[in-house]
Amino acid sequence: MANYVTEIGEISKVKLHGHIDASIAPALMEELKPLIAEKDKVKKLVFFADELEYIASAGIRAVVFAKQKLGANVQVYLIGANETILDVFKMTGIDKFLTIQDSFEG
Repeated sequence: MANYVTEIGEISKVKLHGHIDASIAPALMEELKPLIAEKDKVKKLVFFADELEYIASAGIRAVVFAKQKLGANVQVYLIGANETILDVFKMTGIDKFLTIQDSFEG
């Protein structure tokens, strides 16, 4: 099983890597559940995507699910995504609630 959530706290970190498709997305969702259970602590949710090669709609759904469950006051970041990944996020409109950056200091 791949490990995605690397840290839970005020700044929660999720490392996206490889291919996240319909067969992998449920594992990502399962790993996000403990983070969501701590939603009162989370102020920023940071998805590191520098090692992400592909993300399908099921993977996008996991990102949206986390944002919805954590609430409007949580800032969500997408860090280091390549152009192909960025295009997917932009085509789906998910980029409207994400802060997209090359790196994250925090």
